Amino acid sequence: MKLYIKYMVSLRCKMMVKEELKKLGLRYVVIDLGMVEILEDITPAQREQLKVNLFRSGLELLDSKKSILIEKIKNVITEMIHYSDELPKVNYSDHISEKLDYDYTYLANLFSEVKGITIQQFIIIHKIERVKELLLYDELNLTEISRKLHYSSVAHLSNQFKKVTGLSPSFYKQLKHKRKGNLENM
Repeated sequence: MKLYIKYMVSLRCKMMVKEELKKLGLRYVVIDLGMVEILEDITPAQREQLKVNLFRSGLELLDSKKSILIEKIKNVITEMIHYSDELPKVNYSDHISEKLDYDYTYLANLFSEVKGITIQQFIIIHKIERVKELLLYDELNLTEISRKLHYSSVAHLSNQFKKVTGLSPSFYKQLKHKRKGNLENM
């Protein structure tokens, strides 16, 4: 049986879900971002207890098919941008459509209807968050980051970064160094 969990986007979330399943005596086969496959059927009492326990930790057990599909879309995007070394060579729309085995137009319309933003806007927001991470790690320069995240140019990345954050990538990086310097002087 598969259960879908909202806001489950990190390894820490996975560990927490494992612990909650263990407390309820539920054995799992797979725990992925946003999804758990358990061996046995879950009783209504166990489901309610799991729902309450997950909610206390900031997670949400999903019930509606629309909510589950939206979470699947978000998880494909999160995994694609934050957890894979290489972004797909195909268009994001084709990648998402293939992964979820749904027509992209249907997914895009559903996502916009429920979330109030387009899938493309959601991808851009996540790509900029990834750029921020990579800038803070200070291992790659802007050209390398641009290539890694499949931007057509550094200028394109910089324009998108500024549109989303209000700052240029270089100014964002300077802020990091200023904060670090201020902490060291304390």
